[in-house]
Amino acid sequence: MSLIIRRAEYEDLPAILELYGHLDSEQVLPWEEAGRIFRRMKRYPDYRLYVATRDNRIVGTFALLIMDNLAHQGAPSGIVEDVVVHPDWRRHGIGKEMMRFAMRRCQEKGCYKMSLSTNLKREAAHRFYESLGFQKHGYSFFVEF
Repeated sequence: MSLIIRRAEYEDLPAILELYGHLDSEQVLPWEEAGRIFRRMKRYPDYRLYVATRDNRIVGTFALLIMDNLAHQGAPSGIVEDVVVHPDWRRHGIGKEMMRFAMRRCQEKGCYKMSLSTNLKREAAHRFYESLGFQKHGYSFFVEF
């Protein structure tokens, strides 16, 4: 059966949280807290959580924020976050389709770029993103609070 990528619904949260558990063995939010944040996210104008489904099973997810800019002559930019594919479904083209979907959304919205960051240790992820045309550009900095 074909892959379907769609906006996530509240009812998808348990499966999404399970996927996040596979993201570098990350601790996941309690369901109630995730629901509160999800409802808040839905109020942002161009911030969407998406799921990839195959055979009615959620096998991947990612978030896409399209933000307005005053620079770049007002062209928006896209930021992808929290990309994860279930380990049983990796290397089946799901991540590639999710990123192509995100790229199309950004192009439709007139974005001048789409960016993401990934941990320096995740070399396989780097090769994956480069295979899709992503280029290393500058450095990613953060401050942990």
